[in-house]
Amino acid sequence: MNNKAGSFLWNLRQFSTLVSRSRTLRLCPLGFCKAKNVHSNWNSRNLLNDFDSGMQPSFRYFSRDVFLLKSVDDCTQTKGVSNAAVFRFDRILCPRRLSFDAKHSCVSDGTADNDLKKVTIYRASSEDAHSKEMKPNPVSHRKLAQECNSLSDVLDMFSRAPTFPSSNYFSAMWTIARRIPDDQRRFEIQLMFRHPAFNQLCEHAMREAKMMHYSHLLFSLNAIVKLGVPQNTLMVQTLLRIIQERINECDEKDLSVLSTVLETMEPCANVHALRAGLQILVDQQVWKIEHVFILQTVMKYIGKDTSVALKKKLEMKALKELDKFSVVNSQHMFEVLAAMNHRSVVLLNECSKMVTDNIHGCPFKVLVSILQSCKDLRYQNENLFKSIADYVATTFDIWKLKQVVFLLILFENLNFRPSDLMDKLMEKIMEEPESLNMKSILAVLHVYSSFNHVCGSQNKEFLEAMASALTGCLHHMSSENLLNALYSFCIMNYFPLAPLNQLLKNNVINELLTSGDVKKNVHKLHVLNTCLELDNTAYHKAVHIPLPQPPPPLPLYQNPKIEKALSRILGGEGGFSKNVQLPHNYHIDFEIRMDTNRSQVFSFSDGNEASATNMQRGAVLCVPKCVYCLNSSHPRGLFAVKMRHLNAMGFHVILVHNWELKKLKLEDAVTLLKNKIYSVEAHPTNINLESTN
Repeated sequence: MNNKAGSFLWNLRQFSTLVSRSRTLRLCPLGFCKAKNVHSNWNSRNLLNDFDSGMQPSFRYFSRDVFLLKSVDDCTQTKGVSNAAVFRFDRILCPRRLSFDAKHSCVSDGTADNDLKKVTIYRASSEDAHSKEMKPNPVSHRKLAQECNSLSDVLDMFSRAPTFPSSNYFSAMWTIARRIPDDQRRFEIQLMFRHPAFNQLCEHAMREAKMMHYSHLLFSLNAIVKLGVPQNTLMVQTLLRIIQERINECDEKDLSVLSTVLETMEPCANVHALRAGLQILVDQQVWKIEHVFILQTVMKYIGKDTSVALKKKLEMKALKELDKFSVVNSQHMFEVLAAMNHRSVVLLNECSKMVTDNIHGCPFKVLVSILQSCKDLRYQNENLFKSIADYVATTFDIWKLKQVVFLLILFENLNFRPSDLMDKLMEKIMEEPESLNMKSILAVLHVYSSFNHVCGSQNKEFLEAMASALTGCLHHMSSENLLNALYSFCIMNYFPLAPLNQLLKNNVINELLTSGDVKKNVHKLHVLNTCLELDNTAYHKAVHIPLPQPPPPLPLYQNPKIEKALSRILGGEGGFSKNVQLPHNYHIDFEIRMDTNRSQVFSFSDGNEASATNMQRGAVLCVPKCVYCLNSSHPRGLFAVKMRHLNAMGFHVILVHNWELKKLKLEDAVTLLKNKIYSVEAHPTNINLESTN
């Protein structure tokens, strides 16, 4: 009996060395650390009572404090904390339960050993059955989101019966947060951070990170970031590191999730490392991606800084999968290419065909996304733009006015003039001018003046309706908005008196010259002043706008082919003048002087040409494509104003298209210019056509 008592006390001493009264540190995923005596109430009597009652001690070693983080080199690190060994005693840490050491026992009672084995087996089986009965069943995040009405409800369910994996709780909370209004979402997230079970859930996520499925790990990080958990917390940085370590477990679906998550995260060392790893993984697995949607998601969020080689490889993969593209895939491809900043004309052309063929029923957001992406990619497809404009024009009644105006702004950015749609909007405005607010008025005036759009007999009625709508907004319109509106009116050669009188007040002019974008304001005031002087001389005599001198125009690129062709046609350089600066800050490339019938050229070296009563000045302008609307000869606003003002100053305007002249040989260029300079009826027999090379 003494030997048995000695063996029991020896086992007790061994157990005491394992469970010391040391202070245990707990690492909390969101912040501080705090020491806590987790075994302060432990003594041998409690242990004996536990043995007798069949219960086993379980030690709680986590607190609700927050763990301090320090950012070093854009990477979250812990400071002053060492890893502490923490034990959770679900079983007694002894070699055997109440066994007797062989060295202390000379005689073994076989009956007692058998009885002890039976009791041990019975207790173990009872405990396993009890734990199996009490173990909660896993619940999916969809079911959680259906059963719970708030984020706190999800945390309450977790605190009552936590299950593996913890990603289900985060995903359920983000699902609930997405379906509630913004104000309520912000309030719910504040309650989530204050909930006592939130820290416990974060602890579970950190502990399970290395064992949960990789897709669950990604869903956890996605939901945590979307819920507003700060990125520099220990939990987020830990998940980033573990995702990086296990990146080789990424499958096709995980690639899309990971690329989406990284796009929403702020730059830091772990994000940069993970993004680099993602790009390497995509480069290796791009040909294994089978689903078009996943391919497009990876392309969209792979990043604009991705290497050109990887962008080309993704483009080739997309071209290979073109036969699998649905209408939605084709619509989405524009946004994808714009997001990765890769202009694939072949891919855009193929998607444009499918979008054009299935344009009816296309939602407004998709139309906006396509047009905005075309602008970002500098992609111009007249058939695509025309199909969108015609679709909106034919279904005009189902669109809101602000939607049509917004689409027109996008078309203006693309230099495409949708004539039918603009005519429809003019009719709508003339019928209901009160439907326009100040923002819509400014946008409509900007688009119509930029496109120099005129609709025959309805043009005056439309301008009067716009002027009436603008007059009604004068009392709450800023000086800069008023200048923008009148600038558009002047380009369209219309001068509403009430807004014009308001703008020309001294205090308004002084405000425009001293605040805001002064450089842009000065330019617009000069254009306004020029329009008043050349287009509306009666009003200009009654007012005077004191303005600073405008900056000189930038020197234009001169085409030597045009100069050589003019020398051949006009008999040398004395027949024309180049780089001529005119009043009102206008500049022309070449000036020639001819008779009114455009059959004879006067030389600049001849002193008597000024006394000729039938002389007409000609302005040769070398113009690029951008001064016209897309694939048309319709001049845009400012260029139309320049031609109108040159005519008012007595010039005959001769337009030479740079892009056409570049394709011609010198002899063909001479023929082209001669046909533009001389009238059809003229037969210039006295012109020297000898070469002056």
